[in-house]
Amino acid sequence: MTAIVGSKASTPRSGNPGPIPNSLTTGQLPKLVELYVGVGALLVVGGVMLLLGFNVGGWIFLSIILYLVALGVLSSIAENRRKATDRVVRSLVVIAFLLALAPLVSTLITVIYKGIGELTPDFITKTGGAAFDPATLKVTITAGALQAILGTLIITGIAALMSIPIGILTSIYLVEYAKPSSWMARAVTFLVDVMTGIPSIVAGLFAFSLFTIIVGPKAFSGFSASVALSVLMIPIVVRSCEEMLRLVPHDLREASFALGVSRFSTIVKIVLPTAIAGIITGVMLAIARVIGETAPIFVAASFTDNLNVNPFFGPMQTLPVLAYTGYKFPGQDIAASVASSWGAALLLVIIVVILNIIARIVARAFAPKGAR
Repeated sequence: MTAIVGSKASTPRSGNPGPIPNSLTTGQLPKLVELYVGVGALLVVGGVMLLLGFNVGGWIFLSIILYLVALGVLSSIAENRRKATDRVVRSLVVIAFLLALAPLVSTLITVIYKGIGELTPDFITKTGGAAFDPATLKVTITAGALQAILGTLIITGIAALMSIPIGILTSIYLVEYAKPSSWMARAVTFLVDVMTGIPSIVAGLFAFSLFTIIVGPKAFSGFSASVALSVLMIPIVVRSCEEMLRLVPHDLREASFALGVSRFSTIVKIVLPTAIAGIITGVMLAIARVIGETAPIFVAASFTDNLNVNPFFGPMQTLPVLAYTGYKFPGQDIAASVASSWGAALLLVIIVVILNIIARIVARAFAPKGAR
């Protein structure tokens, strides 16, 4: 037995083929090979296009094609087919992400560049408009966005106060109380899906028609615009909150029920605190969706240069409408009107960022201790 084992364990002196190579680990390109190949593709295509006629769009497109082909060939030669496929697909994902991010970054840079010069204390704290001096017969145009800032906060705040409770309670009903097969749940889900696809101008026309019937003609008001925005907000809040509530593990609910806690207390003290971060994120998405709307507010609340903080009477101005009217209906000084439009757009971006920061702080403060 020992001889047999020894004979099997012994290594022949000649004819040893050596270890069999693993096709999954053979060869390895440098870590920054994607960067090198990308820069090379840009330089090669750029040099060729300088001779034939330069075009930015064609340069980027042809560089992407050359980059993918070169990366795939190099990886196939130096590594293997599996790694080459992985590198090409991963590069496609990164390129798609960068292409989707480019318009956002470009828009943000443009708004900051053209609007930062208008963000003066007078622009933020004063009401814009034109003043006529009968002594000199001169019209003085003052650039100001105070009426638009207050109008934006008032209209969006009222819309949020109406939409958030309705949306959260509807999502709680769909997830915690309603059976999926019940006619009520199916009807609510269908209506929410339909409301999600409603164009914003239709919501504005609905609110304006409703208040025209109730109040009379020319029923422009901030509250009418808030109703229009709430029609757009409710389905977003319902959908986002519904998904967040469904992510709460059923084990938490069952443990609460096993201890004799009522369904209402379970929802209030366990389900909602567990999903609070996602719920606040969904609410902020809904607010960010409607705070920049122009068409429904323009139809329902019109626009004005006067300061109006009464949402139930008279037209109100908002930052999106101020940006739109500055281009569509410029004053005598066209350059000043256009500059005010960019300033209003930048102010709107800043307000959205501030609201998101506040929402993150609130979500972190009310989240369960284990999730902080």
